[in-house]
Order: sequence, then C-alpha cells, then structure tokens
Amino acid sequence: MKNNHWWKNAVVYQIYPKSFQDSNGDGIGDLQGIIQRLDYLQKLGVDILWLNPIYSSPQVDNGYDISDYQAINPDFGTMTDFKELVTALHARGMKLVMDLVVNHTSDQHEWFKQARQSKTNKYRDYYVWRPGKNGHAPNNWGSYFSGPAWKYDQQTDEYYLHLFAPEQPDLNWENPAVRHSVYDMMNWWVAKGVDGFRMDVINLISKPAGLPNGPQSTNALYGNANVANGPRVHEFLQEMHANVMGKHRMVTVGETPDVTPTDARAYANLDERELNMVFQFEHMELDKSEDPALGKWSLKKVPLRALRANLSKWQTALMGTAWNSLYWNNHDQPRVVSRFGNDQTEEFRLRSAKMLATMLHMMQGTPYIFEGEELGMTNVRFNRLAEYNDLESINAYHQLVDEQHLVDGTTMMRYLQEHSRDNARTPMQWNDGPNAGFSSHTPWLAVNPNYLQINAAAALADRNSVFYYYQRLIELRHTFPVITDGDYALVTGNETDDAVFAYTRDDGHTRLLVVTNYTAREVTRDYAGPQGAELLISNYNDDQGEVLRPYEAKVYRL
Repeated sequence: MKNNHWWKNAVVYQIYPKSFQDSNGDGIGDLQGIIQRLDYLQKLGVDILWLNPIYSSPQVDNGYDISDYQAINPDFGTMTDFKELVTALHARGMKLVMDLVVNHTSDQHEWFKQARQSKTNKYRDYYVWRPGKNGHAPNNWGSYFSGPAWKYDQQTDEYYLHLFAPEQPDLNWENPAVRHSVYDMMNWWVAKGVDGFRMDVINLISKPAGLPNGPQSTNALYGNANVANGPRVHEFLQEMHANVMGKHRMVTVGETPDVTPTDARAYANLDERELNMVFQFEHMELDKSEDPALGKWSLKKVPLRALRANLSKWQTALMGTAWNSLYWNNHDQPRVVSRFGNDQTEEFRLRSAKMLATMLHMMQGTPYIFEGEELGMTNVRFNRLAEYNDLESINAYHQLVDEQHLVDGTTMMRYLQEHSRDNARTPMQWNDGPNAGFSSHTPWLAVNPNYLQINAAAALADRNSVFYYYQRLIELRHTFPVITDGDYALVTGNETDDAVFAYTRDDGHTRLLVVTNYTAREVTRDYAGPQGAELLISNYNDDQGEVLRPYEAKVYRL
C-alpha cells in the first residue's frame, strides 16, 4: 500500500475540551486553553487535533446533545476563539478534526422544538415518531444509556426514538431534508477551516425497516435495538461523500459499534467512496461481562491471547483493502495503563504504558492518542457515586443495583472504578500545583489525586518519561515509511504465547521486528533480533536479548 494520503502517517491527538485547560477560571476547559497548550502538542509531534463537541449544548451528555450545530458553546468560548485556534494550528502545520454528532440532536434543538409542536409541523419528520402499542412504547428497544429507547410526548400523543438519553432524540435519516441539512452544516464548518470529522455512532443512522422488536436476553429489561449497519447506511454515507468529503482534502473517521472487518472494508475501502477509517470496538469488548445483562461492567482482565488474536485479525483483514484506526483510549474508555497495563507500582506504570504504546503504534493504521495518555495517566477510581458525572455510569448503577438487583452497590462501584467513562474525563494533569494546573477554580470534575506525581511538567523534565517515549514513537512513524505501508505478520510460533506479542512489519525495503512482554514477570524468548540488528526504541536502557523483563518492549530494524 503506497502512502498517497496525508492522514496515513499522521498521528491524531484527541482533546476533551471540557477537561484540557481552563483559561478563564470557571473550572471548565475552553478553546483559549487549547491555544495556550499548542506548543506542548507541537513538541509531542502530533499532526491532527480532534476536538470532542464544542457546539451549543445543554450538556446532558457532555456535548453530544447538540442544540445548535453552528454555534460554539459559551463555556468553551466564541467563534472568534475558534478561528484563532484554526489559524494557530494551520500555522504550525497541524490539522483540526471536529466531532460530528448527527445520529441525534438535543431536544433543545430548534428542529425538535418545532417537531413536537404538532404532527403536521414541517420539522416533524426530522425525527422518528411512532404511536404507542396498547399503551406501551412502539417496540421493546432499550437505550444505550439504560431505560427504554422511546419517550412519550403528551402534546402529540406519540413516542419519539432516543437510542441514547431521552434528551437526545434520533434524527430521521430517511428524510432527504435531514440529510441535506447535515451536509450543508458540514460544508459550513469546512469553509471555516475544519480539516475533517470524527463521526459519532455514524453506523446507527439507518434504522431497520418497520422498527421490529429486538432480541431480549434473560434478566434484561429491554430488547437490543440492533440498529448498527442498517439497510441504507452505505447509501447515506456515499451521498454524504458526494456532497461534502469528495469536494475537499479532508480526513474522516466513523465511530462504528458492532462492525466486523467485512463491514469496515465497506465503510473505509480504499476507493474512498465513504469514510477514510472507522473506530471498531472488538478489542474494547474483550473484558466485558459474561452476563449480557451487565454489558461492559466487569472486573475481567484481558489475556494476551485474546488481545493479540483480535488486533492481528484487524491488521490482516484490512491490509491492502481498507485503513485501520489504532487506539487504546478515548473519552468513552478507561485509561489504558489501568486497563491493559499495570498501575500498581510506579515502575510498572511507566514500563507498561510504554509497552502498550509500542504494541499499538508500530501497527498499520492511524494512531489516536487521548489527552493524558502520553503521560501515563491512570483511572481515577472514585469511591462514591456522587463523585461521578457520567450519565451512563449513574444510570447503570441505578438500573443494575436499585432496579434489577443484579449486583450489590459495592461491586458496582468497583465496576465503575474500572470502566466508567469519567476515568478518561478527569482534568488534564499539567503540574503539581492547585487543581493540577488545569484551572484556578474547582474543576467541573475532580482531578485524579495522583497528579502530584503524574503530570506534564514532571514528564517534560524527565527524559525517560512516557511523554518522550510517545514523542519517539511519533518520530519513528514520520521517519520510516514501513510503519505506514509495510505488511504486518505475527512472528512464527507467537500465536499461542501467553506472555509475549511479537510481530514484523515489512515493505520490501525495511523490515521491523516488534517484541512486547505483556506481563509483570521476566521471560525468555528467542524472538530477539539477529546479531547486528538496530534497536530503534525500547523502554529499558539496555538490551538483554532473549531475556524479556517485566513489560519490556523493543523494536528492531533487521
């Protein structure tokens, strides 16, 4: 695969604006705060910034409930601030990706305010409305945020669909007026300098014909909506491409739950009729509960065999036909070093953070770094439900503990400590000063107490920090085309190794060997590079060949 597209050897840095940097002392991060930290991001070496939603929003779901697609949330600043950010990024040779949330809007969006006025309002068909059945919802679908996926609207005696919160009504993509309103809005942002879009749950926009009941597992209060990869989704995305992406030099990534590699090849095929790449979630679901009623809430740790098999499957299946996104973290996932690594001791935290970074960044695809990942930030592990802000976490606690009695409160708190989305959303840890240097005001969400030890100032002062390791990984990607273009293959015999993940990258000119020890124990393997191989990067200061120390990672040029 030749590197003909600017985004293929780029590295993306995801910013959760609310938690990145507060510039005006209100406890909430903002656009001016991001501008203040651009030198830091440039030093890291990233190419693209992806911002979580900054649009006007009641903030029921932290900005994923948009009330005006063409206005900036005043908490984050103004359109003038936005233009300043775009200008500053482009001056540094960096790009900006915006979050696009078009499966649903806020119930405070003018379209929905109009839609609920009457059944004949011109915006009525912008949303999915149905009459009830025998005094109940139109079907048995459950919301992704717990509870039913339908809300009764007394004024018009019908229900509207909300796959997420009741305040997030789903748009009706069957209506051409909805689709073209979205395309017009996207082009409006591109005219303001936006270089691409990350598309929230974009494969949910086409609902199944007739909206049938979904399968309902034992103990579950509601059925599974099964709306992913609907009947017209590719038609809609090809139309979007023709109206927007095909007219501009931009990058797109779709958040696509419940996709297989076959699905991904359709969405992100190299013929570029739809998206450039997708976020798939299979490796994020390897630690979900064995009980479907509990979903992601569990304490299970992911064994290497399962992780390697899944990552390898995606590398192999998309090679030469589509493009991978590479990620461990985002605003919806717990911190990688706490989840797949080891944050129990400082040495293991540093070693495992670097090991996991090596494992991922040497693969084919576009890497995504979530704010603080480059510092080895950890889960926060709040002890009281009142400390959590995340709607999904709070709703899950009440449903599973208070309503269904499937788990006790103590167990559920442990689940939240491991998997709550708030683990990723605590403020960025800049220094060991008040509120970690994030704000002069009490932050909207508590800072992780370990900011005194784990922070950017300390990392920048230590050449052995996780920050400089990420910087080196990014430099390697920018230096060696094999990391972008080379074929991926597991080392022979590595398929069943319970401790070590070893693979090669080869583009016919350069061959790399990547070796990572996934465990806290020392092991001996004959995966070391041959005599004279060049060690490009390692998280230890020396190379002991076949001896692999806890969480050791190394990359050889053969």
